[in-house]
Amino acid sequence: MTKHDSSGNPLSTILVTGGSGLVGQAIKTYTDAHKLDGETWIFLSSKDGDLRVRADTDKIFDKYKPTHVIHLAAKVGGLFANMKQKVEFYRENTLINDNIMENCRIHKVTKLVSMLSTCIFPDKTTYPIDETMLHDGPPHPSNEGYAYAKRLIDTMNRAYAEEYGCNFTSIIPTNIYGPHDNFSIENGHVIPGLIHKCYKAKQEGTPFTIWGSGTPLRQFIYSLDLAELTVWVMREYHSPDPITLSVDESAEVSIKDVALAVAKAMKFDGEVVFDTTKADGQFKKTACNKKLRSYRPDYQFTSMEDGIQKSVDWFLENYETARK
Repeated sequence: MTKHDSSGNPLSTILVTGGSGLVGQAIKTYTDAHKLDGETWIFLSSKDGDLRVRADTDKIFDKYKPTHVIHLAAKVGGLFANMKQKVEFYRENTLINDNIMENCRIHKVTKLVSMLSTCIFPDKTTYPIDETMLHDGPPHPSNEGYAYAKRLIDTMNRAYAEEYGCNFTSIIPTNIYGPHDNFSIENGHVIPGLIHKCYKAKQEGTPFTIWGSGTPLRQFIYSLDLAELTVWVMREYHSPDPITLSVDESAEVSIKDVALAVAKAMKFDGEVVFDTTKADGQFKKTACNKKLRSYRPDYQFTSMEDGIQKSVDWFLENYETARK
């Protein structure tokens, strides 16, 4: 529902769930520098309430009365956690998503943008993957609880549009990295894990050891780029069908290239070792960004070298407080 100031100009209150995480903090950084007149941004963390609980979610919506919602909050975890707790990953994410979506309907929210993930796509598929292939087959068995909960967001975006005329949509980013990431070597994603590992190798004078051969290919998106594009989706992209937010296929890089870029950014001049006794994982998971390019043909993504340098600089400046 649109609010207006005393002069009749529209006012927007944008609620960001999961606002303290990697993407939430990137959106905060971006919107602090690119705020539009009449926009108020609210960044929620778990301290504001438990989104799994309907009463807590109702209170948040009653308090802030958002006109727009960017929904990033989710129960997430690594491979082992996903395999061990399929029930919890399904139930908790389904509860969170249902509470958010129903409140958006009840409060007549102008726009809801929810975040999906490339890991929820069918396990057996052809590459590159695109938005139309999301429901073409079962996800990998290891994370099926999480994946089906997330897939239902897409189903319900269309259902809410058809039945209630709601403007709900979803975004599908590839591998995200940047400031405010989780730099845990054991549980973090590829780039933050390598940054922390390289830091330790430099401190201890030991080789920088990367698990696997370094040959798998991945697309990485810098968190500030994803933030800018997510805000663009909120303001400009109006379709219930999901949109993949990813660098071009030509920007796909090997894990070896990433590791060497991390070593360069860290000014690490020791030995770099690839431990081929460790498994490589999937060779490629290429995503197609043709839909995004049809809307934003000239968008310039941050290069991997620049993004990694900025991430390393942030990690070094915030080492004491960074999640690790």
